[in-house]
Amino acid sequence: MRKVKLKTASTALVLGTFVAFMHFVWMLMVYLGVGQAYLDWILGLHLVTNPITVLPFNFGTAAVLLTVTFVVGYLAGWVFAYIWNRLHK
Repeated sequence: MRKVKLKTASTALVLGTFVAFMHFVWMLMVYLGVGQAYLDWILGLHLVTNPITVLPFNFGTAAVLLTVTFVVGYLAGWVFAYIWNRLHK
């Protein structure tokens, strides 16, 4: 079997972008006013009552959310690639 080495920066960028994009979709749903209905539906599928209320959209909070999720995703991707490469020497 061929050993695959991951580029830490590239893997980190891909995961960071993916996680931020998923949160961008959520922000768009909140902005369009369908976030609460979506959350109620998803939790209902899991047989859970929703005690959470979606707040009104705020551009500042949305910017912080995207930044934080990108950074956390980037760090997680970097750590994953680093561990992968160490274990597959």
